[in-house]
Amino acid sequence: MKFQLIFKLTFAIMKPSILVIYYSQSGQLRQIIDQILQPIHAHCVIDFAEIKPEKPFPFPWTANVFFDCMPESVQQIPENILPLQLEQKNYDLIILGYQPWFLSPSIPVNSFLQSAQASFLKGKNVLTVIGSRNMWLNAQEKVKEKLIEQQANLIGNIVFFDRNPNLTSVLTIIRWTFKGQKEATRWMPEAGVQKQDIAAASRFGPAILSALQNESSGQLQQVLLSLQAVELRPGLVILEKRGITNFRKFSKFILEKGKRGDESRKPRVQLFQRLLFVGVFVLSPISNFTAGLITLLKKKSLMNEVEYFKNIRYRKNAI
Repeated sequence: MKFQLIFKLTFAIMKPSILVIYYSQSGQLRQIIDQILQPIHAHCVIDFAEIKPEKPFPFPWTANVFFDCMPESVQQIPENILPLQLEQKNYDLIILGYQPWFLSPSIPVNSFLQSAQASFLKGKNVLTVIGSRNMWLNAQEKVKEKLIEQQANLIGNIVFFDRNPNLTSVLTIIRWTFKGQKEATRWMPEAGVQKQDIAAASRFGPAILSALQNESSGQLQQVLLSLQAVELRPGLVILEKRGITNFRKFSKFILEKGKRGDESRKPRVQLFQRLLFVGVFVLSPISNFTAGLITLLKKKSLMNEVEYFKNIRYRKNAI
């Protein structure tokens, strides 16, 4: 009995340890991460730490609160979060799960990365898992910057997105965001990341475990890419660059009138909301057409950019 106990304790100590730090309003991102880890649960020690704002964000959202978050999201203005329940272990891997808000890291995740608690990441290997509608490039670049500041080592990235056409995904995400209805209807598909993509997330688990067991974290991203961990169309690079440029300008314009929740900036937030809808539903077809032309004319340089964004190295002002 004593030998069996020692064997069990030794085996548990030898198991790779993973900490998942995440923020998920709707629960979809947690579901994705659980599915990634499902095949390797028995072979790892896995802990979870959920990022919780002191003032929780509503879900479903109200339009006023949702659009009022744009300036702070884009300008990466942190807010207070509750202390994370972190065990002081020497984890072999940190999984950071997040969503982009307005093409930027969500306020709770950005707040964590700028907090004193993020010093826990120093020297740790980090794998990012993104759940997005379809644009995540700027958000990931900002996360890369914060990880570098915290002296963490980004070793991989996995991206999940809505595969529906752009306008369809806009309509379904509006329905889900403001009405809480994720399920498909007679006329519209289910909102968010498709069920089959979530189910297929389990294919990444063995690759992650192998990297931990064989101490081959430097090769993990290439293995993940061979499993289609990051899919990116060149046209989205163009569209996101246009979008974040406009968001940066408008966020500064709104912030001139005060902080999030300040009534004096409400007219500017509402103006942004109206212009955004015009851009999405009226100008979007034109933007897609011009992005297609640019893709044809600058195919080589765009493919180089696609290759950069699919990988984990950092280049200042890439977007």
